[in-house]
Amino acid sequence: MRPFDAIVIGAGQAGPSLATRLAGTGMQVAMVERKLFGGTCVNTGCIPTKTLIASAYAAYLARRAADYGVSTGPVTVDMRAVKARKDDVSGRSRTGVEAWLKGTANVTVFEGHARFESPTTVRVGEELLSAPKIFINVGGRASVPEMPGIQGIPYLTNSSMMEVDFLPRHLIIVGGSYIGLEFAQMYRRFGSEVTIVERGTRLISREDEDVSEAVQGILEGEGVRICLNSDNIRFSKRDGDVAVGLNLRDPAAELVGSHVLLAIGRVSNTSDLGLEQAGVLMDKHGYIQVDDELRTNVPGIWAMGDCNGRGGFTHTSYNDYEIVAHNLLETAEEPRRVTDRIPTYGLFIDPPLGRAGLTDAEIRRRGIPALTGKRQMTRVGRALEKGDTRGFMKVTVHAETKQILGAAILGVGGDEAIHCILDTMYAKAPYTTIQRAVHIHPTVSELIPTVLGELGPLETPETKAH
Repeated sequence: MRPFDAIVIGAGQAGPSLATRLAGTGMQVAMVERKLFGGTCVNTGCIPTKTLIASAYAAYLARRAADYGVSTGPVTVDMRAVKARKDDVSGRSRTGVEAWLKGTANVTVFEGHARFESPTTVRVGEELLSAPKIFINVGGRASVPEMPGIQGIPYLTNSSMMEVDFLPRHLIIVGGSYIGLEFAQMYRRFGSEVTIVERGTRLISREDEDVSEAVQGILEGEGVRICLNSDNIRFSKRDGDVAVGLNLRDPAAELVGSHVLLAIGRVSNTSDLGLEQAGVLMDKHGYIQVDDELRTNVPGIWAMGDCNGRGGFTHTSYNDYEIVAHNLLETAEEPRRVTDRIPTYGLFIDPPLGRAGLTDAEIRRRGIPALTGKRQMTRVGRALEKGDTRGFMKVTVHAETKQILGAAILGVGGDEAIHCILDTMYAKAPYTTIQRAVHIHPTVSELIPTVLGELGPLETPETKAH
């Protein structure tokens, strides 16, 4: 048995930072990674997909060059070159994380699958490691639920899409949420025919209806076909292609495509960790149960990142590291908690969506008295100059305290401009703080004070009916 002061399982977003931080205090740390350093973000998530999105944007802009007074020849996309660029960007991040860990004093890296044998011991191959503190950062993977015919066809997930170096003739994407929408626009811009199949009544049902409607308009405007209310999705082979059945109302309704991408959620990588040997509790979805400081039910074991079901984003995973490290090492200060953070994320279609705080639907459900302001991007100078006026911005505030409750910016620069609002929310400042700020012209952010100067009552189902 090899004793350590701490064991970190998984080199995703939280694990490496925590391992090196603990090692910097003189602790002997075992870092375990079974496959690719950097986790989902570096290898199959944020970095490679946003690199692909950048290539797709270049193709899209080149085709629109004449709109800007620029002449170009025929635009073609070399998918092998696109993949090579993605591999280079992702690979440099991965090797950087690996070199960082292996070059850090007091960190010993073990490459292999970790399994608990007790609350304080973990086996990695032939090695048995022990430590009084163990941190789980094993991430998640694409969900492949049982659907009729799914095991009889070849299908892609967000991970296997990273190996695609060709242009699918017709890509059928099952799932109309964040991952599916990004791949849909991306491959449509590369030149594929693309169809989204969604069982719900609208895309990205987590968002407000006006956001869903606008996003659907953006994608359909670029030629993406969208099939909603697909309540009986099923698969079969069809002359070298794949047939996808859609609904119960019309058994004959089906699509035939060359490739199928499953984008229907994520599951935690916890099924083969031996958590039962340690007594660590999970919920019915396989997520490790943690408290507000990311401690499991077993003293000395923490869970960070996607495997705890408390965020599911790179930025929340990194914040998990910050919470754990602060509470372990900054003991004289007030503890940090998961509930301190404000929900925020982006949808990286083009133009992007930046979201912060509560949706309007959540505000209505909670019965909070609210005011809201909204402006179409057609009235934003920066969007006009950029030649892309799709989308809108809206901000909703508490009618009595004047604090910002939530915001959505769907449009040029929305993923950056949202931070003006987010930072004001963290400061717990009234919306008048940002309303009276002087922003740079011409930007998207400069219109946020204008939106806040045009607030009106947030509609409820009752007021909308009248």
